[in-house]
Amino acid sequence: MIDQKYILLILNCYKYKYKADRQIETWLKKLDNNIIYFHVIGDVDKCKDNDANYFFDFHNKILYTKTKDDYLSLPHKVITALEAVNHTYNYDYVFKTDDDQELVDDEFFNKMMTTLSTKNYNYGGRLLNVNDHYSTYYTVHSELPKKLLLKRTSYCSGRFYFLSKASVIDLLDKKERIKEHVIEDHAIGYYMDDHLKKNALHFLSDRFFRDAHFFN
Repeated sequence: MIDQKYILLILNCYKYKYKADRQIETWLKKLDNNIIYFHVIGDVDKCKDNDANYFFDFHNKILYTKTKDDYLSLPHKVITALEAVNHTYNYDYVFKTDDDQELVDDEFFNKMMTTLSTKNYNYGGRLLNVNDHYSTYYTVHSELPKKLLLKRTSYCSGRFYFLSKASVIDLLDKKERIKEHVIEDHAIGYYMDDHLKKNALHFLSDRFFRDAHFFN
């Protein structure tokens, strides 16, 4: 096991590798030395010779998961990436964001680590409380079903959230259910045990991250 208190996972895919490259060329250069990051890509072939469901390319800072590399597989990709971290590292927290996000505040992660070192939060981000409803995400991602029921829960927006080790272990117990879900951030909140969400840290993640604009 490798000692590393903070690990940042960034969802990526082959189709949008240029988005990851832009992050590497910009704000990831300034990332605190106490954090390591991996872009997460689904690639069954990369993992086929490995008994595990994942493969770390430490040199290029890529974590390959034994999943499909499409939008509908994001919950499967995330829970497999969390499994990889949990089996490989002695860690305290996992941070998660996406390849289309640009960091606005260079001090964000320093502030976050200071906060997490003083109080034991298990989950945090922009907390949303939803009742049972049919998602309209298909208007943004056409591959989603038009009639997709999201059940009542509280969850953190996928723009950015963090998970304690206790939360990761809790979620891994529900891996088989999570990987069958469709909406990644909703799945994390929905399947997380309520007692872990009681002391969640709420903050407006869009004050620190924004959608990047690409001309590719």
